[in-house]
Amino acid sequence: MNKMAEQLNTSIQQENRFVYEMLSDLGKNLYTPKGILSQSMEADQKAYRFNATIGIATEDHTPMHFQHIQDQFTKYEPKDIYPYAPPAGKKQLREEWKKKLLKDNPSMRGKAFGLPIVTNALTHGLSIAADLFIDPGDTVVLPDKYWGNYQTIFYVRRNAHIVTYPFFNKSRQLNIEAFRSCLLNQKETGKAIVILNFPNNPTGYTPTVKEMKALIAALHEAAQEGINIVAILDDAYFGLFYEDCEKESIFGKMAGLHPKILTIKVDGATKENYVWGLRVGFITYAAESEIIQNALEQKTKGIIRGTISSSSHLSQTVILKSLQSTEFEKEKQQKFQLMKNRADKVKEVLNKKKYEPYWIYYPFNSGYFMCLQLKHVNAENLRVHLLEEYGVGIIAINDTDVRIAFSCVEKNDIEELFDCIYKGVRDLKDE
Repeated sequence: MNKMAEQLNTSIQQENRFVYEMLSDLGKNLYTPKGILSQSMEADQKAYRFNATIGIATEDHTPMHFQHIQDQFTKYEPKDIYPYAPPAGKKQLREEWKKKLLKDNPSMRGKAFGLPIVTNALTHGLSIAADLFIDPGDTVVLPDKYWGNYQTIFYVRRNAHIVTYPFFNKSRQLNIEAFRSCLLNQKETGKAIVILNFPNNPTGYTPTVKEMKALIAALHEAAQEGINIVAILDDAYFGLFYEDCEKESIFGKMAGLHPKILTIKVDGATKENYVWGLRVGFITYAAESEIIQNALEQKTKGIIRGTISSSSHLSQTVILKSLQSTEFEKEKQQKFQLMKNRADKVKEVLNKKKYEPYWIYYPFNSGYFMCLQLKHVNAENLRVHLLEEYGVGIIAINDTDVRIAFSCVEKNDIEELFDCIYKGVRDLKDE
């Protein structure tokens, strides 16, 4: 093992041995190498005559570039586009995102957590957490309604054991008892990776304030029972809260909850700020110790350096300027209202009695999606039939459930969309 990795591990062990126990073998071996980047950073500060360190080209003391490319970005300086961004991201962007977190989540104020680290959007952030903390055979706790890409991230890449609990109980409420039971079943192994995704993909559900408190109590109980818990919060759709639900990330309420709980927030501008293709996300670690915060940042930078090297500088600059814009809050509220209007319209349409014989819908109060539970027909058969006969695309999740993304359907088209699904179900039922 590299001596730098050993030093990071020792510092983590001295501060909180449970966090050290949570690290995967890969996580224990990770560190930020003192190579070209660190030498270049030192040269930036001290090389006042010539800096011949970093692998970029310059011209007239500016990053070399094609003018026909620069002409497309006249609002940005070449220095904010072409050079490599630091592995952890632009410092100013990280600081701006932290300000945003504190503004959006009052419960985070006064809590101990590190500066957000820039990732190549949400999937990359989740993969970093998986690499750091999951060994083959470790248990990942998920609801039975989860984003399909978790399979690739946690099972295929890291060979984790995925266990699920029913997301809703028979009363169509969040199944807290099933979650609690699933957690406590991990007592024998002594470790659990818990994924909490609110608003949930695919159902579009966020717990109420009461339900969120119960979730936190279950996590605390499991930690008290001796289970090391890595709580990964997938906050991809944060902020899109339309009805009665918790309107903060659970991160602030879990930070510092128990020495055996390590809370990791994965979020980003992609879905929150409608810039999916720019691929800018963040990973943030809650830890009472600044030493642990720093050690986890160094290990994270090591992963980034060894995989993508760094995220897009241009994308980071665009997001930074957006966060600093006087138009940001106004436009974000406008888009929120548009999305809420669509969600309200979906509920209005779904409450029509003509649909009752054919499906029921799962609770939804937030996010981009909602789900139907079909009563008579197979979900995959319906998906294919709708494509071929009506030109309508939906997602089949399992044999009975389909996901509809109302986020990409105009409000005036929502009733027609569900009427097409209604016709498709009746076609298959009457065959």
